Amino acid sequence: MKYRFSDTTQAFESSAVREILKLTQGRSIISLAGGLPNEQYFPVEAVNEAFDRVFKQGKGVLQYGLTEGYTPLRENISKHLARKGIRAGIDNMLLTTGSQQAIDLLTRVYIDPGDVILVERPTYLAAIQVFQSRQAKLISVDCDADGMIPEDLERKIKQHRPKLVYVIPTFSNPTGKSWSLERRQSTLNLCKSNDVLILEDDPYGELRFGGGEPMPSIFSLEQEPNGGAVVYTSTFSKIVAPALRTGWVVGDEQVIRHMTRAKQAADLHSSTMDQQALHQLFEHFDLYGHIDQIRTAYETRMRQMIDLMKAKNWDGVNWIEPKGGMFVWVEMPEHINTQELLKLAVEEGVAFVPGISFFANEPQTNTMRLNFTHTDSEDMVRAFDRLDRALQRMQQTAAR
Repeated sequence: MKYRFSDTTQAFESSAVREILKLTQGRSIISLAGGLPNEQYFPVEAVNEAFDRVFKQGKGVLQYGLTEGYTPLRENISKHLARKGIRAGIDNMLLTTGSQQAIDLLTRVYIDPGDVILVERPTYLAAIQVFQSRQAKLISVDCDADGMIPEDLERKIKQHRPKLVYVIPTFSNPTGKSWSLERRQSTLNLCKSNDVLILEDDPYGELRFGGGEPMPSIFSLEQEPNGGAVVYTSTFSKIVAPALRTGWVVGDEQVIRHMTRAKQAADLHSSTMDQQALHQLFEHFDLYGHIDQIRTAYETRMRQMIDLMKAKNWDGVNWIEPKGGMFVWVEMPEHINTQELLKLAVEEGVAFVPGISFFANEPQTNTMRLNFTHTDSEDMVRAFDRLDRALQRMQQTAAR
C-alpha cells in the first residue's frame, strides 16, 4: 500500500521531552526532563472514594454526556475561578481532555494556514507543535523577567498583524517566570486595541511559592467573558493528577460554541467518569488544603535545586529562580550547546531538556529546562553530581 498522508503530517514532530523520556526507560538515569508532578502527592485515597461515590449513583454514570462537560463540575470550576477573580459562568466554559486540547480546539476554529501567532521567547513546546500543525506562522516576542516587552509586542503586532497571541504569564513553561501586573495589563491593552485574541494558558497558577496574594490572570483584568479579548485555559493535571485528563477553557460564548462544535468532531466529549469524580472531590475533599501541601513540597524541592547549582559554582551559568510552577530555566555560557551536553549527561546517568525545543524561531542553544517536582532529595543530589561530571567533560573537550 502506498500511503498518501496529508500535508499536515509534515508539521508534526516528536516532542523532545517524550523522546528524552524514552531514553530514561529501563535505565538508571535520573530524569530532570519531564514536566511530571510527583506521584507522592496524588490524592489516591480521595480519588478512589470519589469514584466509589460516582458508581453508587447507578448505571447512568456510564452513559454519554454533554460535549460541554458535566454540568455540576462546570459549576464547581466557576466557583473555583471566582476565588481567583475570574468571572465565568458555565455557558462560557468547555471541559476538555487536558488544557492541551483547549489549545488545539481554539487553533482549529481560529487559525488558518499562514495566520500569524505571536508567542513568548521561549514558550511551551507542545503549543508550538499545535500551531505548526495548522501551518501558522510563529513569531517570537522578546521577553524579560517581567514578561513580554511591550515595545516589541507593539512593533510585531503592527508589522505582522497577528490573529492570536499565546502566553503563559504565571510560572511559565519553560522559564518559571511570573509576569508583572504592568506587563499583563499592557499586553491586554495592546491586543484589545488591535483586535488580537489572547490565549492565556495557566496550568501552573495554583503552584505559587511563598504565600501572598496570587497575581491576577489577564482574563480577570478584562472581566468581559463575552466580547472579550482573552480565552483562558487551565487543568486539573497539576493540582489533582494528570491521568484524569480534565481541563477547561473559558471565554466569549461565541468562541466557546465554535470550540464545542470542533470538540464534537474530535471526540464527542471528554471522560464523564473522570469529570464526575472531580465533582465529588470538590464536594467531599479539601482540595485547597491539598494544593497548599503541593505548594510547600514543591517549593522545598525547588530551593534544593537552586542550592545545589549554587554549590557547584559553575562559571558563567545563570538561572531564573521561579516564584512557582515546576521548572528552573538555566542559561549556560554561549559556547555550551546543551544538545551536545545532553548526550554526555545521559552517559553519566542524568537527563534534562535542551532549551532549543522551546523556541519558535532564533533558538538559544545554550539553555536548558530542569524539572524539580518529580525527583526526591537524594536523587537530586546525585543528578547534579552527574550533570557536573558531564559539564566538566564538555569543558575539557572544548579546551583541547
